[in-house]
Amino acid sequence: MPTLDDVAVDLRVVLGTTSMPIHQVLRLSRGAIIELDATEHDEVTICANNLPVARGVVVVNRNRIGVEIKRMLPRDTDQR
Repeated sequence: MPTLDDVAVDLRVVLGTTSMPIHQVLRLSRGAIIELDATEHDEVTICANNLPVARGVVVVNRNRIGVEIKRMLPRDTDQR
């Protein structure tokens, strides 16, 4: 019986976005701060294999950072 135990899924959490000219990107160095279009209170987007699947919030528990899923997003049948 086949299982899903060996299926790899690329998970990504999008905290926010920004736009900047390439010359600024090339000048970025270690410790640079990039301003995003979001605040610490905004929801984040959880993506699986580059497709948005859920929305959530960032949670901090001692020295660990995680994401609490608040709602699942509807599947887009056109992307299959």
